[in-house]
Amino acid sequence: MDRERGAYSVQAVVKAFDLLETLAAEDSNPTIPLLARKLELSRNKVFRLLATLEDKGLVERDEVSGMYRLGLCAFEMAQHILKSASLIRLAHPVMEELARKHDEAIYITVLNNDEVLFLDMVDSFQQIKTVPLVGRRFPFFTNAAGKAIKAMSSSDAIGAMGKRRAAKTGIRDIQRLESELDDIRKRGVAVDIGGLGEGICAVAVAIRDYAGKVVGALTLLAPSFRMLQDRLEQEIIPSMLEGAEVLSMKFGYAKIHA
Repeated sequence: MDRERGAYSVQAVVKAFDLLETLAAEDSNPTIPLLARKLELSRNKVFRLLATLEDKGLVERDEVSGMYRLGLCAFEMAQHILKSASLIRLAHPVMEELARKHDEAIYITVLNNDEVLFLDMVDSFQQIKTVPLVGRRFPFFTNAAGKAIKAMSSSDAIGAMGKRRAAKTGIRDIQRLESELDDIRKRGVAVDIGGLGEGICAVAVAIRDYAGKVVGALTLLAPSFRMLQDRLEQEIIPSMLEGAEVLSMKFGYAKIHA
């Protein structure tokens, strides 16, 4: 029974994607009978798929004509995908340069629903290195990348998200976090040890686009025993700040805000 239900669920997902692709490819907004013919499904199955997608905002129905089209959520999702792909494409050369210069792992990270997502990485050649984190998510307040993005996005990041919501995310000491974000805002860089695991040091700097909006953060991860204070202050932090400036320029930030 469970196996049959699992097989049906997978098939339903495939058909839902086929339906979205059909809507995206159609010049005119199709009706249920037309979609049923194209997908070789019964009208009832097409209606149920459309109703589910409509609930999620991925599909919209014209009340007058009864025709369907892609919804706003589908376009928003596409924009997020394009934005992430563009960020990786522009960031990768800068990441490679930083990784070779310092022989440490460099990531590009973004914030999504108060969580940091590690999008892409250029690894080091060191024998002792941190565990790869590409695809992993972490609450923003637990690590340098999340704090850098939050701090540089707003002069009152916690106030902007609401203290009640902040408390629900698991932040135990809101005042302490606010003070830390203020310090990061002044320095332009976030550094933490242990936020992403015991013995891991992270250094993060925010990336801005042409409008000055923070779009992500360059983040260096390394075993903390290699991140001595002198190396951090004299080598790593200045280099990361320079890398962030170069990458922000690629997004047009420096052209307007120089």
